[in-house]
Amino acid sequence: MGNLNENCVLNIKNKSHAVTAELVVPEGGAIGVIRNQGGHSGGWSFYLQDGKPKYCYNLLGLQQFSIEADQAVPEGTHQVRMEFAYDGGGLAKGGTVTLYVDGEQVGQGRVQATQPIIFSSDETTNVGRDTGSPVTTDHGTDNAFSGQINWVQLDLGTDSTDHLISPEARLRIAMARQ
Repeated sequence: MGNLNENCVLNIKNKSHAVTAELVVPEGGAIGVIRNQGGHSGGWSFYLQDGKPKYCYNLLGLQQFSIEADQAVPEGTHQVRMEFAYDGGGLAKGGTVTLYVDGEQVGQGRVQATQPIIFSSDETTNVGRDTGSPVTTDHGTDNAFSGQINWVQLDLGTDSTDHLISPEARLRIAMARQ
């Protein structure tokens, strides 16, 4: 799956979320993008670097927050997961990222701030590679996942959305655009 516009996927901004994937790691390990959104001007990427799960959040192309697991994913079929626990209380807050392999925590770190509205108007969301400009300086354009991705799931948290536009206001905006 690839090249999906930001408006075609779940909106993860200003809320907790998780990305879970089932990977088949070949003999010798795997590297590459599992799932990403955005590009060099802002976004995020969940990938394996040197065989280890890693998450990078790119804040407006100005700062990158990276969280890396302390161990590589072994050969075989495994589940990797990234959980982002949003600090809440408004737009563009930070959060805690926790990485898991087969349900065991393997890394944790902080994203100090996030983009509140949009990552990019021309970058996309992809599974298995980052087809636009890379979200992170960890990899260039040759970033395809070297193993097999059986599935990827994106889950949203149950954060309060009091800071978001109301359904009534959203309807008024949609009707005005017609």
